Amino acid sequence: MNIGETLSRLRKERGYTQQQVAGYLSANGCEATQKAVSKWERGFTMPNAEQFLLLCRFYGVRDVLAVFCEMPESLSELNALGKKRVEEYIRLLSSDAEFRAERDERPPRLVRTIPLYSIPASAGTGQFLDSSDYELIEVDESVPLSATFAVKLSGDSMLPRFGDGQVVYVKPQQTLERRDIGIFLLNGNAYCKQLGGEEDVRLISLNRRYEDIIVDEYDEFRVLGKVVG
Repeated sequence: MNIGETLSRLRKERGYTQQQVAGYLSANGCEATQKAVSKWERGFTMPNAEQFLLLCRFYGVRDVLAVFCEMPESLSELNALGKKRVEEYIRLLSSDAEFRAERDERPPRLVRTIPLYSIPASAGTGQFLDSSDYELIEVDESVPLSATFAVKLSGDSMLPRFGDGQVVYVKPQQTLERRDIGIFLLNGNAYCKQLGGEEDVRLISLNRRYEDIIVDEYDEFRVLGKVVG
């Protein structure tokens, strides 16, 4: 049985719908949709390490190799990519107190990879954020699990909090509260700004040398995510 089939079996045995699984993941900082869960179960795609860890917790899986590989003492039937994936899952599981056999005084360092977009979001004049142009970087537990991508900033308009060349970590979401700092797409340009305005919508720089950017009703505008670190 492959991983997708096992995920489907575990979900059905516990009486959950795919929508409930997606809701649990999203509520715990790993955005997911019912469509994504369906693709995992049909083997079209795979959950990432954080999603897999939460799925194991949700389904009550403790022995990952026994459940997903049906070979708790051997990895001989897996190729190099499969073995690497299992090792990654084991490292993540062992860093969680719920899955550790013994509680260590100093838990292992949790490392994961997220995309860093190589075209900087502007903290000044605005540049396009190319969703396909990125590199994968390793981050540790100091970066919130809700952050699923990073952006390297350009400019000084968000000083003193964020400087030129600084990397910020972003939680994808489509709406923000006033005074939240986020990554925005306005007329094809990406900005790191604070959301402001009362009767209007405006993007505010923390560096008061820069004027607010007022979003017109005819502008193409959307929120890409909230800066969480």
